Amino acid sequence: MADARVRPLIELAKWRTREFLRQPEAMFWVFAFPILLAFALGIAFQNRGAQTVHVVVEQGLNADALVETLIAAGGIEASVLAADEAQNALRTGRVPLVVVPGETLVFRYDSTREESLLARLVTNDALQRAEGRSDVRAVRNLGTSEPGARYIDFLIPGLLGLNIMGTGMWGVGFSIVRTRTQKLLKRFVATPMRKSHFLLGYMLSRLVFLVAEVAALVAFGHFVFGVPVRGSILALSVVSLLGALAFAGIGVLVASRAQTIEGVSGMMNLVMVPMWVLSGVFFSAAAFPDAMQPVIQALPLTALNDALRAVLLDGASLFALTGWLAILALWCVGSFGVALKIFRWS
Repeated sequence: MADARVRPLIELAKWRTREFLRQPEAMFWVFAFPILLAFALGIAFQNRGAQTVHVVVEQGLNADALVETLIAAGGIEASVLAADEAQNALRTGRVPLVVVPGETLVFRYDSTREESLLARLVTNDALQRAEGRSDVRAVRNLGTSEPGARYIDFLIPGLLGLNIMGTGMWGVGFSIVRTRTQKLLKRFVATPMRKSHFLLGYMLSRLVFLVAEVAALVAFGHFVFGVPVRGSILALSVVSLLGALAFAGIGVLVASRAQTIEGVSGMMNLVMVPMWVLSGVFFSAAAFPDAMQPVIQALPLTALNDALRAVLLDGASLFALTGWLAILALWCVGSFGVALKIFRWS
């Protein structure tokens, strides 16, 4: 009697196990994906030993001699910049520390940034050792928290790019596959509608809520955290529009042959998750080795994030964004062109 009760349970478990093993996407997300994610993050944050500290010395009396002293100490890369250029480099996060020469040295840095605190310690140590390691050189700390150089300023454009990618791909690709599973696409075959009209209609529908989507996150970052918006609304709009179209095109491509919701979900994640890690959403893409940079820089999310940060934090003009916009345009046109060739109504 007990065997009769347990056997159906065993058979159902065996059936579900075989069904699972026949789903490549399920196998990938359960076994391969955690390993790939750990590998990617391991490369980004591997122990590389001592890192070079980048310091800018403000133009002034004995600035060149100060640079030579810092470089001679080892582990420090120093250069001289005009006062306004040095302040802008600090404000935009390109350097962690600015040294103002004089009888009393002034260290300008963002006190909320870990790399700035480290740069301050290393630089002060190098200068004190150059004077005999008795801390005889008078210094004055001038800690600041410049909008544009904080982590939240780095994060908001990355989250905006991540949101544009997610809504573009899921909003388009998921809808196409759902329409296919409901057998609605077969009915369109009998109509005079072209495939290009159908797919473009889905891509253009993605733009309906784009303004509200971008405005909400940018406004939230600006009014809650003081994230600067230094670029023009036109530049921000063009970058967001082209980014949305690029990811809508990729969404159309992914959904062109997918037959089930589960299948398209797996393919969407397969495309998106590597970009979450590689494209500088939560940390700089520069953390990865130089050999990987050509691939990383060619990714559409990397181009979108870099362009958004350039507009919001640096106030870049459309002309300065040409390279990133070209990458997004190539992804948009290329993915849509391939999708148009391989798309199936059923």
